[in-house]
Amino acid sequence: MFRYLTAGESHGPALVGILDGLPANLELDFDALDAALRARQGGYGRGGRMKIESDAVEFLAGVRGGKTLGSPIAVVVRNRDYENNRELMDPRTGGGKPLTNPRPGHADYAGAMKYRQRDLRNVLERASARETAMRVALGAICAQFLAALGIRTSAHVSGIGSVIAPDLEAIDMEAVAASEVRCPHPETERAMIAAIDAAKAAGDTLGGTFTLRATGVPAGVGANRQPDTRLDGVLAGAVMGMQTVKAVEVGAGREVAAKPGSQAHDVFSMQDGAVVRGSNRAGGIEGGISNGQDIVLRVSVKPIPTLMKALPSVNLHAGTDAPASIVRSDVCVVPAASIVGEAMLRLALTGPILEKFGGDSIDETRDNFERAVAAAAALFETLKPSVP
Repeated sequence: MFRYLTAGESHGPALVGILDGLPANLELDFDALDAALRARQGGYGRGGRMKIESDAVEFLAGVRGGKTLGSPIAVVVRNRDYENNRELMDPRTGGGKPLTNPRPGHADYAGAMKYRQRDLRNVLERASARETAMRVALGAICAQFLAALGIRTSAHVSGIGSVIAPDLEAIDMEAVAASEVRCPHPETERAMIAAIDAAKAAGDTLGGTFTLRATGVPAGVGANRQPDTRLDGVLAGAVMGMQTVKAVEVGAGREVAAKPGSQAHDVFSMQDGAVVRGSNRAGGIEGGISNGQDIVLRVSVKPIPTLMKALPSVNLHAGTDAPASIVRSDVCVVPAASIVGEAMLRLALTGPILEKFGGDSIDETRDNFERAVAAAAALFETLKPSVP
């Protein structure tokens, strides 16, 4: 069984993560792990926190000589900003003036009611998106596991605010990596940056959309036997578990709701003796099972709730109207959210892949994977009429 956990507060000493269930002898590229963390910290519209932190992965368990042991992997990412907040966040002596004014759209108020906290900091420290640094670290490890089987993932920004990128037949990932907003379309990139600048000048924030893709996933991953095993539900649920995400669409998503059935599905045909599809409106998943096409998710992210021009709120201690608390924050996190979304896709996909193909070592897992793909390819060969 594959599972993972994260722990840690935004301004606490560190973030901690555990991965349990990866096979032994997977060779890790440590530089690639740190590169993923740097990518999360980048993106136009990010705030001052990113200038303080210099995230890097430290392994505490489960790895020796650059390879996984098959035992649980324990990882830590230090919070450099902890030293600036020790008086507030020290595990033994932390205190300070309580935060009392909840931000609309944040976990502040609902969390205070749930956990009976009078100081909103006891809620927001864990609810903060700083925690996603550990998700990215764990997802980057899973990326190397998936790559060993020929499965790759990608993410790019498709919209910020009202600026929407045109649909492109192919995505240049080098252009995505070079873009300040992770958009591969230069004209749209410039418009997105201008929109972020305008929001910053107005003391406001912006949301947007990003697109996730997984290639190389063979047909047959996931199941239609129970609701919690459907691959689209597993992946969408994982991405919905991110801070700020409000919607996840698979393939054509909500667009198919306005189309007749004759225009909503991906028809079959034969080409050079092989089954091919004329489109990928299903996003690579049919009936909760991967169908061999690219898995495609489109994710909508709300504007973050900390505004420099604070929204109306209340002081919960005084029982009076008051502006929402202002905590150091970003103007737009969509580029960074795309990195986190890709990490969640990697984490969510690893479980079903291991369930179907998993072995105790990466070699055994790869053998199982290759054998299953070959068997599926040969499935219909025995049914074809023989040619005299």
